[in-house]
Amino acid sequence: MKIKPFQDLKIIDLSTVLAGPSVGTFFAELGARVIKIEHPIHGDVTNTWRLAKENPLAPSAYYSSVNYGKARLNLDFQKAQDYAHFIDELKDTDIVLMNFKKGDDAKLRLDPKTLWKQQPKLIIGKITGFGSENDRIAYDLILQAETGFMSMNGTPESGPTKMPVALIDVLAAHQLKEGLLLALLKKQNKGQLVSVSLYDAAVCSLANQASNYLMAQHVAQPIGSLHPNIAPYGEIFKTLDQKDMTFAIGSNMHFEKLCRVLNLTATLENPLYKENQLRVKNRFQLAQEIQIAVQGRAAEELFNALVAVGVPVAIIKNIAEVFNDSAAQDLIRAEVVQGQNTKRVTQLAFQISDDPNA
Repeated sequence: MKIKPFQDLKIIDLSTVLAGPSVGTFFAELGARVIKIEHPIHGDVTNTWRLAKENPLAPSAYYSSVNYGKARLNLDFQKAQDYAHFIDELKDTDIVLMNFKKGDDAKLRLDPKTLWKQQPKLIIGKITGFGSENDRIAYDLILQAETGFMSMNGTPESGPTKMPVALIDVLAAHQLKEGLLLALLKKQNKGQLVSVSLYDAAVCSLANQASNYLMAQHVAQPIGSLHPNIAPYGEIFKTLDQKDMTFAIGSNMHFEKLCRVLNLTATLENPLYKENQLRVKNRFQLAQEIQIAVQGRAAEELFNALVAVGVPVAIIKNIAEVFNDSAAQDLIRAEVVQGQNTKRVTQLAFQISDDPNA
């Protein structure tokens, strides 16, 4: 992205793990000067979260994923000289990011009241686990467990299953970005505190599953990749060449086109599948009929045929296959840190342009 709207912005990132640091990276990619301050001994705990094959002396892949484009500074706030250095840096800082456990910010003299005395217009972005008055230590797993995500993820056989990315951290980071952007838009002559809890971010992201319960008292169960309201949607089918394929049939038109490409005339005309609600009710029988047709077709050929008529379809890819695609390669950001070549995906999934043909 050529536009660097925050090139005059200075941010101090005191946060650790994933949610807060990813917000710092977001602003760094948009041109802000971001300084990540870490304890000289303890550092960021994610630098200890390594794959077995990683170099123990280099920045970890996990740490690298959300720490890009930042200057790094090691300070121990309990040392007078280091704290004074921080206060000096704070004087022209616009935003401070933090995710301290309750009370720790005050112990380190990093609470809002203290910081605003030094920099009255400072915007503070704060991540907590369960809210500012709760001192529980919160990790993404714990939030997935306590906000319903694990209970409805997985299959009946697997039971509750954690998602393979720290989704609650990602969701909280997006909420904090939005709050900080609003604070910058409505910048005042006094400090502002933008706080987001992982708990609130998780519950606010339950979306349709929340309304399924709130309106219809439907308690979501682990049903794999199936969708409780749509069918076929998320069923996995095996092709002739043993590839896994899935469809997102969101309308009667999609269903008709799918059946015609698969030559399933009898299925299309079956009254059991006339409307989506009936297809949800009879989804397992319907999936068996679709599987019989899919298993006689090669994945690439069937994929192209369905795309050509506007049916939402995908061949399921592993992460290596994802990053072998040029579209994903365009989203990779590389940086040399401590002599180590590091890579991560960008925090910017949007494009801004004044070109009407873009």
